[in-house]
Amino acid sequence: MAGSGASDDEVVFEATHLIRIFKSGLVERYFGSDPFPASTDAGTGVASKDRAISPDVAVRLYLPPGAKDGGSSRLPVLVYFHGGGFCLLSAFNGIIHGYLNSLAARAGAVVVSVEYRLAPEHPIPAAYEDSWRALVWVASSGAGDEPWLADHADFSRLSLAGDSAGANIAHHMAMRAAGAEGLPGGARISGVVLVHPYFLSGGRVASEERNPAMAENLVKMWRVVAPATTGLDDPWINPLAGGAPALRALPCRRVLVCLAEEDVLRDRGRAYCEALRASGWGGEVEVVEAAGQGHCFHLADHTSGDAVRQDEAIARFLNLH
Repeated sequence: MAGSGASDDEVVFEATHLIRIFKSGLVERYFGSDPFPASTDAGTGVASKDRAISPDVAVRLYLPPGAKDGGSSRLPVLVYFHGGGFCLLSAFNGIIHGYLNSLAARAGAVVVSVEYRLAPEHPIPAAYEDSWRALVWVASSGAGDEPWLADHADFSRLSLAGDSAGANIAHHMAMRAAGAEGLPGGARISGVVLVHPYFLSGGRVASEERNPAMAENLVKMWRVVAPATTGLDDPWINPLAGGAPALRALPCRRVLVCLAEEDVLRDRGRAYCEALRASGWGGEVEVVEAAGQGHCFHLADHTSGDAVRQDEAIARFLNLH
């Protein structure tokens, strides 16, 4: 019995100051779980509110001030999936809330931030299933279930975005929308924004040498959050793997990929762009890279010059017709 208890106390994954996961299933999170209430932001005037979609899925909506003041023109819609390696952060956390207040104001867009279940308590593919349920709800809400969408959203400018693991989710939601299942009401994805996407593979890339320990931790994290998948070349984590849905089927006309020079995942994002261009997909790929910055730098300070430039690129992208 003592041996069994010691085994259960084994730490199977740890990111210092962020999370510790034990073999027993116990999870200790030290970052990103504190809730922040929906509100009207004093700095930007952006209003937010929460909606439950199912027992497992909820969203936080953001409405920029011009819309709630009675503006008649309809606004782009952004469905946003937060990052955190599938095991950290929340749509209701202050970090994500502050960032999306700023982005909604800058872009003049209605933003729908998805709260999906986290691993390892809910292993992959739970995050994808929850995110799809939220996207289907958004596509259905033009009929009137959610007034902020029904009254203000321009569904011809429906985009998906996310950072890190959220960018991974955004890619897979777009690919699922391209399939036979599709979205309700004939809704179509017009654009996808991938910010520092969390993709891996069985092969190494040069950018991993910038921080080998972090690169190895990203591999370990995937194995913990997705124990039932086939590993690093599973299409969930490697969209370029054999057996992954063909990139040429991506249903949108435009993709924006945001990279950071010092990010260990940078070359994964570059490889995605190259593969998409070579796939026969007929759309346009735009790449924005922040010099001297690391993974998800914008969440540490979304007011910094590089974060503002990244968000200005996203805002322009969302407002294209």
